[in-house]
Amino acid sequence: MKLNKTLLFISLLLLLVSGVFSPASSQKLTSGNPVLKGRYADPEGIILNNEYWIFPTYSAKYEDQIYFDAFSSKDLVSWKKHPKIVDTSAIKWAKKAMWAPCIVQKGKKYFLFFSANDIQTPDRSSWNPKTDREDQIGGIGIGVADKPEGPYKDYLGKPLIGKVFNKAQPIDQFVFKDKDNQYYIIYGGWGHCNIGKLNKDFTALTSLEDGKQVKEITPKGYVEGPVMFLRNGKYYLMWSEGNWTDETYKVAYAIADTPFGPFDKKETILVADPAVATGAGHHSVINIPNTDEWYIVYHRRPIPNVDRDHREVCIDKMYFNKDGSIKNVKMTFEGVSRKTLK
Repeated sequence: MKLNKTLLFISLLLLLVSGVFSPASSQKLTSGNPVLKGRYADPEGIILNNEYWIFPTYSAKYEDQIYFDAFSSKDLVSWKKHPKIVDTSAIKWAKKAMWAPCIVQKGKKYFLFFSANDIQTPDRSSWNPKTDREDQIGGIGIGVADKPEGPYKDYLGKPLIGKVFNKAQPIDQFVFKDKDNQYYIIYGGWGHCNIGKLNKDFTALTSLEDGKQVKEITPKGYVEGPVMFLRNGKYYLMWSEGNWTDETYKVAYAIADTPFGPFDKKETILVADPAVATGAGHHSVINIPNTDEWYIVYHRRPIPNVDRDHREVCIDKMYFNKDGSIKNVKMTFEGVSRKTLK
């Protein structure tokens, strides 16, 4: 009898160690980094319907970037994949290079902004139809759905922004809702950043005071990947610098009193760490409602980095100093602790 009890105890112990049987106390306590399985980049982290969501770029050759996956979580630790929430079969004008999705919940609809086709046309202000090639179809488009996980259909049937203004390639869009409920779109590659006002139904841009559609707000060092948020009445603009294909990629920020700036660069806060990863950038931020708790959701390159498209999505905490400046972000392998939303 004593032998049987001993064998039973050993069997239970082995089950606990193997994870087949695990009490609540042995559940995964941190997210780990990367938080998503597979190659992804340019993550949009957001809270929707009391859940955490990540909408990333599928990191692959441009010709293979023809769809978006999404991921949801109730606690920042366990993530559920929602595959192919939209693809080029729904967005007929998109052929490749679907990048950097960002999402807005407005009323009962979800609007997924994205860029596609990596258009290379000249600045519209200097484009000459007699000497320059015809404009390519591409730029920033919008999908619309009844649920965050889609399926999304083409909202406009064409790009919202399909031309190059102020030398800013129409990619890497971020949609920011101001305290007066005005929505702004901030975007741009090729080292230039524009801001424009969206009309109420997101079908077009509203002309600014000078009659133009967009205004350039490029800070020093800007390359791509803008993000804007409000904290204590101040407008924070964050962006990526360096080359997205290597270890020089990093995140910087500026602070201003209006969404139009001026944005004078303060410093970089997320850079390569040879002990953890390189090429960290193209991020977003999540603020837990009614708190001053912040997370940075970003992609980075593992060590060793296999190739150009070897990028992974990670989450770490983001902290502020008393003067409102952002502390340097410490990249980790542990990720973040479990955090449910009330």
